[in-house]
Amino acid sequence: MEENTKNDNKRMVYGAATLYAVITGLSFLFGKIGLQSTSPLDLLAYRFTASFVGILIPTLFKWVPLDYNKEKILKILPLALLYPLLFFGFQTFGLQYASSSEAGILLAAAPVFTLILATYFLKEKTTFLQKLSILISVLGVIYITAKKGSSFEFNNVKGIVFLVLSALSFSGYSVMARGLTKDFSSVELSYMMTIISFICFNTASLGKHLINGTLSAYLIPLKDFSFILAILYLGILSSLVTSLLTNYVLSKIEASKMSVFSNLGTVISIVAGVIFLKEEIFYYHIIGSILIVGGVVGTNFLYKKHH
Repeated sequence: MEENTKNDNKRMVYGAATLYAVITGLSFLFGKIGLQSTSPLDLLAYRFTASFVGILIPTLFKWVPLDYNKEKILKILPLALLYPLLFFGFQTFGLQYASSSEAGILLAAAPVFTLILATYFLKEKTTFLQKLSILISVLGVIYITAKKGSSFEFNNVKGIVFLVLSALSFSGYSVMARGLTKDFSSVELSYMMTIISFICFNTASLGKHLINGTLSAYLIPLKDFSFILAILYLGILSSLVTSLLTNYVLSKIEASKMSVFSNLGTVISIVAGVIFLKEEIFYYHIIGSILIVGGVVGTNFLYKKHH
């Protein structure tokens, strides 16, 4: 009976991590739609406004019990700074200066950063085979993006720096959240992270419009139905739901294991491109996808033999 409960819990955790990968994989598609109508900063402001409205409803109806005090808020602040603030901020601005292929290569480094940080700060033990699996998964992402992009001229240092900082922010968040999930529920963490991001991105966006005298331009994208759809996806699913999923998964499994699931998003984004953008699928997509999935499976299951 206990074994069955254990397996059910494991299935729930890996199901949540896979759902996280699917949502993030599709978010690239909706991000592209959103950026057709507005600037990166305004997109971030709208994204977290949608997230904020999403958490406001269950809070007002008191469906979710929340218990914050000054001490708790101060504890969560560094986490919210790393993710979503710095992670999405660096990523959105980085993509302005670098190609998406370069972004794929650099953001694939996140699991490696996480593994190093988790080993150093959390003293998480990883076997040689797990390290190898993470490397295989990362190589899969690099292989696809290298084959997909015809040339890699890392000519704009600004974009590269932003994207590396984005990958580091996510790794730092993964490691820090692993510790904080012992003191907070995943809902408490996600709510506070969303509120902080909503305040910061809207202050920056509206402040910029006030300085430039372009406040009316802030509301123009709302005339576009596809923009509203993109914002609802990015704000509710890709920000709020993924935040809940990540915090939940990090309370159950090691940070190094969780981070590899982000590479699964690459496979999802290829599938989304084929279905929705009518992109062609080539042999290297299949090879790269096998490497990525193999790496994810290896990282999560090879540890058993070494316990």
